[in-house]
Amino acid sequence: MRRAIVYALVPMLVLFIITSSACVFSYLIALSFNDPTILRKLMIRLSQILLLLSIFPVSKWLGLNKEMLGYAPFKTMLKQFWRGFGLSLLILLPVFFTLNILGVHCIDMTKAWTFGWMAKKFGIAFGLGLLIGIVEESVFRGLLLTSLRKYLSPFLAVLISSIYYAGLHFLDSKSPVSEETLSWNGSFQLLGEAYHNVFAMQEPTAFLALCAVGLFLGVLRLRGDINLALCIGCHTGWVTLIRMNKSTMSVDLNTPYSFLVSHYDGVIGLFVAGWLLFALASYWLFSKVIKL
Repeated sequence: MRRAIVYALVPMLVLFIITSSACVFSYLIALSFNDPTILRKLMIRLSQILLLLSIFPVSKWLGLNKEMLGYAPFKTMLKQFWRGFGLSLLILLPVFFTLNILGVHCIDMTKAWTFGWMAKKFGIAFGLGLLIGIVEESVFRGLLLTSLRKYLSPFLAVLISSIYYAGLHFLDSKSPVSEETLSWNGSFQLLGEAYHNVFAMQEPTAFLALCAVGLFLGVLRLRGDINLALCIGCHTGWVTLIRMNKSTMSVDLNTPYSFLVSHYDGVIGLFVAGWLLFALASYWLFSKVIKL
């Protein structure tokens, strides 16, 4: 148990070093441009970039090659990607259909419902989903899960990586920055507020749903040795669907079923968490039956 706690805290130390470095660089850049308004976004973007770049030195330090991280040859990854994308539709479309039936999601008739408008929205959503899928899956189901798997059981590795995955979605600060508050202390106060928002659990149902997403993708990753693109495709599909839903639907939080979604994005919440955990339980039972 002590060993599991130690290995679970190591990524937190790495994350703190990365975000602190991003805080310093962001302050220097904002100061050089004399623009305090860019500090918060710079901290977020630089943290993401440094987190992605950390894959290379950490992988080398742990003796992990690209195959261990889940990267296959390009043609194989392309096939895996589209299989994962198809799986994302199979998993998430029933959620949107049900929320629409329950009246939580309603078609927004104020939008310009033309083919060109829809194609543009889909292109943006898919491009953003692909970028997020590549970055987050490379970090969480690539580096983090593989690293933890070297020292911990598959269950603990998936669980811990899922908690980190969910928590990082809330690592943000909303406090405005002015010329008066632009300073070393002010920058690190923003960082402290961002970490406080993670541990404050202001959106517990969204956190639970994101943990379920991490568990699902973690189990999917462990189904094979070189199948990271399967997770990237699934992640891309989910982000694309959620972005398209946000562009075309309105969320009615006054319905009796509004508790099924959170304020985070109007989609993830108790329903998504329950649905994904049900899918995982069904997969586990099915795998036991097959073995019998």
